[in-house]
Formats: sequence, structure tokens, C-alpha cells
Amino acid sequence: MKQFVTLVLLAGTLMAHGQNPKHGKNRGPLQNMSAEQVATLHTKKMTLALDLSQIQQKEVMEITLEEVMRRKAKRKEIEEQKENGTRTKPSSDERFEMLNERLEHKIAHHQKMKEVLNEEQYKTWKQLELRKAMHGKKKMQKEGRRG
Repeated sequence: MKQFVTLVLLAGTLMAHGQNPKHGKNRGPLQNMSAEQVATLHTKKMTLALDLSQIQQKEVMEITLEEVMRRKAKRKEIEEQKENGTRTKPSSDERFEMLNERLEHKIAHHQKMKEVLNEEQYKTWKQLELRKAMHGKKKMQKEGRRG
């Protein structure tokens, strides 16, 4: 009887964990929004944090929209590969190329932002980006994913 109760408790725990909504396809509130909506929200948050002018807002909106569209396209490509079963684990050379491409893109993004923002705004933006990166890393570790 003791073993039966233990087995039922274990099965109940596993089923409850398996139904965790965080493990679904929609991981965040921005997932279902269009690229324009996400870029608009991001630009407005930056405007509040950095006190952007109208011209800066337009330029940041363009940069952000381009970035969001690139991320959504990449995410869609990965999902299609998963559905088709053609997604394979990358080799070390492929992984190097992906990481190198990501870092080059990040450097270019920082250069664009540096052109748009003044020195003080850019310094504040870099601090916000660092804080956001660290928060994301902690969140991934908490959820048991990479990081």
C-alpha cells in the first residue's frame, strides 16, 4: 500500500510538472505581437529611459523594427526545421560560425545605436543592456535552461 501511494504521488508530480505553461511555444507576452508592435513598445520604453528626441525615436524605431523582424524570421526558420525534423545539432565549426555571426551583428547594432544616441544616452543604454543580459541569464538558469 505504501508503494502504491508513493507511485501515485510521483505520477501526480510528474504530470503536474509536464503541464507547466512555461514549456509551451508561447513563452512570452511579445510572442503573439507583430514586429511593428514589439518595436513600438521597445522604442517607447527606450524613450522613457533615455529621454529620446523625436528624431532619435524614429531612428531607434527603424533599428528596432529591423532587429525584431530578423529575430522573428530566425525563430520561424528554427520552428520549421523542428517540425520537418531537419534540425540537427550543429558541428563545432557551424557553432563557431553562428556565434561569430551573432557577435558581428551585435557589434553592428551597437554602432548604429552609438550613431543615434549622444554620449550620456549611449552610456545609460549600455548599462541597461548589461543589466538585461544578466537578468536573462539568471532567468534561464532558474528555468533550468542554458546560461
